[in-house]
Amino acid sequence: MKARKENGVGLVFGACFGALLAAANLHEYDTIHAMLRFDELDVYGLMASAVFVAGGLLWWFERRKVGTVLNGKLYLQRSKPKRHHITGGALFGIGWAIAGTCPAPALVMISSGATFGLVALAGIFVGIYLRDRKSPQNDYGDGEHHIVPESPVSV
Repeated sequence: MKARKENGVGLVFGACFGALLAAANLHEYDTIHAMLRFDELDVYGLMASAVFVAGGLLWWFERRKVGTVLNGKLYLQRSKPKRHHITGGALFGIGWAIAGTCPAPALVMISSGATFGLVALAGIFVGIYLRDRKSPQNDYGDGEHHIVPESPVSV
């Protein structure tokens, strides 16, 4: 029953996020390329406002010990930038520039009928597969933060 509730919450938030991306035309190849050419600066403003609002709210929720939607404990993980963060960010940016999309907008592309989204999604899964071949992980986490079953939920 808990998994069904988690999936339902994820579906609602994912649908809302997808609707926001579609409303802002962030699933459009031309919008992303215009942004990367610095012709569409409003996209940077949208991304920056999302980071500041989410970061501020998460910080505030953590300080006030607000629980998650699924009654878990919330705490933010902090780490210092390392070489693999820079390499991963560069590879992500190159893929984003070539494809004109990243994972969430690729799903919005597919739902809007753009078949290029399927090509982008296939590329995303190939990238995940190649990354796992290079440095396999047997547990959940990004390689620095590991969640054990008894620990609180992390963001």
